[in-house]
Amino acid sequence: MAILAFDIGGTSIKYGIWKEEKLSHKGSLKTPATWSEMKQACKEIKIHYEEKFELEGVAFSSPGAVNQKKRSIDGASAVPYIHRFPIYDELEKELKCPVTFENDANCAALAETWKGAAKGIKDVLFVVVGTGIGGSVIVDGEIKQGKHLFGGEFGFMLMTDNQTFSDLGTAVNMAARYALRKNIEPISISGEEVFELAEQGDLIAKEEVSTFYTYLARGLFNLQYSYDPELILIGGGVSNKLDLIEKLEEEFDKIMEVVTIAPFKPVIKTCTFKNDANLIGAVYHYLQKIK
Repeated sequence: MAILAFDIGGTSIKYGIWKEEKLSHKGSLKTPATWSEMKQACKEIKIHYEEKFELEGVAFSSPGAVNQKKRSIDGASAVPYIHRFPIYDELEKELKCPVTFENDANCAALAETWKGAAKGIKDVLFVVVGTGIGGSVIVDGEIKQGKHLFGGEFGFMLMTDNQTFSDLGTAVNMAARYALRKNIEPISISGEEVFELAEQGDLIAKEEVSTFYTYLARGLFNLQYSYDPELILIGGGVSNKLDLIEKLEEEFDKIMEVVTIAPFKPVIKTCTFKNDANLIGAVYHYLQKIK
């Protein structure tokens, strides 16, 4: 038996087959413009795979706040037509098999706890550093969504009088601040380029890079002493930066000099899985719910 997994994104949908403990036969398509087209695309992909595999069910990773009790997707996302209707029921009728959904960030976190950097660890915070900061809270090996399905929305933390963790702790907004100070178009420079400029001695770039590391470390430190997880995993584009952990360790040392009562530093790692994380996590969520 095999499981078909889909990862719904704003620009594309990735999919693949999970069989014999590995992901294979991967593909992708442009995200359809309507719900009707989406259902049809999923159905056609399932029919195609059924020629070779015996499929037991379909696992979805999606944006938005997945409401497991209502079997619908709350909130909002770049794929507006998937929200606020009985999406499970419609897809199970269309695909003629069990269907599960989980939020994409939660899926990535589940992938890491199942077979990645957090394997064997039950209490983990997964922090995704992208355009903003989000993530997941995993306690006893399970996602904790919270009363309002906002578990893991770490970016809302207020770090100054008027700036949030998302405002100050991402490379995207670091680049935006640099662009503002240099009076250039924000779209003309990336976070990666600002890091490079800082290494070359650009003073404004160095200041903004310092601000980024300072507030990312402070946010992670606060999360450590709020949730007390065994491990904090960093995901998102910035997790590919080779010296990220080293820089954060340096910032933690500075914080410990101020918060002298704190007995330990957070344990930080970057994620193992990259592009396949959401698909693998969707499969794990399926196994948890269906099996």
